Amino acid sequence: MASISLSFSSSLLPSPLLQDKNKATSATKPRDHHGSLCGVVRCAFASPARRKTSSTPSSSSSSSAVGKKRLWKQGEFPGTSAEGRSRKTPIKNIKKKLDRKNDAKAWANTVAEALSDLVLKKQWLQALEVFEMLREQPFYQPKEGTYMKLLVLLGKSGQPLRAHELFDTMVEEGCEPTTELYTALLASYCRSNLIDEAFSILNQMKTLPRCQPDVFTYSTLLKACVDASRFELVESLYEEMDVRSITPNTVTQNIVLSGYGKAGKFDEMEKVLSGMLESTSSKPDVWTMNTILSLFGNKGQIEIMEKWYEKFRNFGIEPETRTFNILIGAYGKKRMYDKMSSVMEYMRKLQFPWTTSTYNNVIEAFSDVGDAKNMEYTFDQMRAEGMKADTKTFCCLIRGYANAGLFHKVVSSVQLAGKFEIPENTSFYNAVISACAKAEDLIEMERVFNRMKDKHCQPDSTTYSIMVEAYKKEGMNDKIYDLEQERQRMMCSYHLSICMICMKYCLDPPGICDLLSKLFGYLNV
Repeated sequence: MASISLSFSSSLLPSPLLQDKNKATSATKPRDHHGSLCGVVRCAFASPARRKTSSTPSSSSSSSAVGKKRLWKQGEFPGTSAEGRSRKTPIKNIKKKLDRKNDAKAWANTVAEALSDLVLKKQWLQALEVFEMLREQPFYQPKEGTYMKLLVLLGKSGQPLRAHELFDTMVEEGCEPTTELYTALLASYCRSNLIDEAFSILNQMKTLPRCQPDVFTYSTLLKACVDASRFELVESLYEEMDVRSITPNTVTQNIVLSGYGKAGKFDEMEKVLSGMLESTSSKPDVWTMNTILSLFGNKGQIEIMEKWYEKFRNFGIEPETRTFNILIGAYGKKRMYDKMSSVMEYMRKLQFPWTTSTYNNVIEAFSDVGDAKNMEYTFDQMRAEGMKADTKTFCCLIRGYANAGLFHKVVSSVQLAGKFEIPENTSFYNAVISACAKAEDLIEMERVFNRMKDKHCQPDSTTYSIMVEAYKKEGMNDKIYDLEQERQRMMCSYHLSICMICMKYCLDPPGICDLLSKLFGYLNV
């Protein structure tokens, strides 16, 4: 099959916030990192218009003015002005200072809004750049809320090392650490599956009287443990909570319930669920219902899912929008389109709104089978109703068009995602790389892979498996070898960075030893 050039890398336009990064800055205004802020920043720092002063009078005219009585204007204070005193009145000086203060305040509000917008869009690198620009201003005041937002963003973006550096910066600026901030830092390690480092943060919290771990801290750790199938740590955490008189809440139990279910430990799952039914502090709720339905729905066990739905309804638990979205997704994966449509009609009848997730589940159902016509119809209806598309929406569209062999529409979808400023995460790049592989355009696949790394988006096992499979089909064993070497170097660099951060912050020595053993394994030492 002839190779088809898709030009994905040209479609993935760089963010305008990074284009002016290296421009020179003046001494009187902040560095202009951001194209969208340029005009605002210039306006904020522009000097107020000055009134054109009259030319200096001649010596003859000035000598004749001596001895004349000063004529004061209305509103001015009739005092005696000393010779050589500034001709500007105090009122004008005060007004000028107030104008400058208001301009600076307006600029600060603009940058703060830009920072919040970048956090909302999950653009962590640009958000850090704007935050650095904000910190350089004389009016900057460190705020706990700002650091909390950035820590959570970095954690969700798979940047635990940068999160720890930001936490260190916060402490240096005199911002008092709290249990919530430590929990956010701990969560950043948990999201990257760095369990030992997360436990080291927990041990640090125990030594600080004002930062003692709470139920949310332990719930975060429990989720990391069950997601990593380290169930031996679950009981020890429960025991530690009991010693500290911390009672697990419904959220905690739902996390453990979900973990046991995903691992196929149904006996333990039923034990937790029975305990919740007998408990007074952690009664099952709609999240419990959603957890169980999602578990069996993802496994394709539709009958069991429907039975549990009826059981929870008999318990008196009412479904919510997410509950129906789970049912729609489960029916869609099994191509049970009639039941999927029935649930959507039932939502309308009960006046439950169709959300982005609702449309994503329907688009995904058609995407999996390459039904481009119905997929497009659903997407158009989604936009017509004012629903905002997200990264998952475009991942489904890209996969759907690739499955249908409509590679020119894959390119247009990537361009549309750039126009909508959709966050480009690992899943997004994996979808594009997979489309390139299906089109047998390996050159474009490599370009997208390089752009992925340039955007500091960490490739995962799915990324490498897609590329290896594509090279295997073409018999390009040298490319497979180079890719494996690059993967080992990347993992080596990552674990080395973790070791450095562990030693810098005096984290758990066993964790460092484990990481070093992995590091030596990659180096074949």
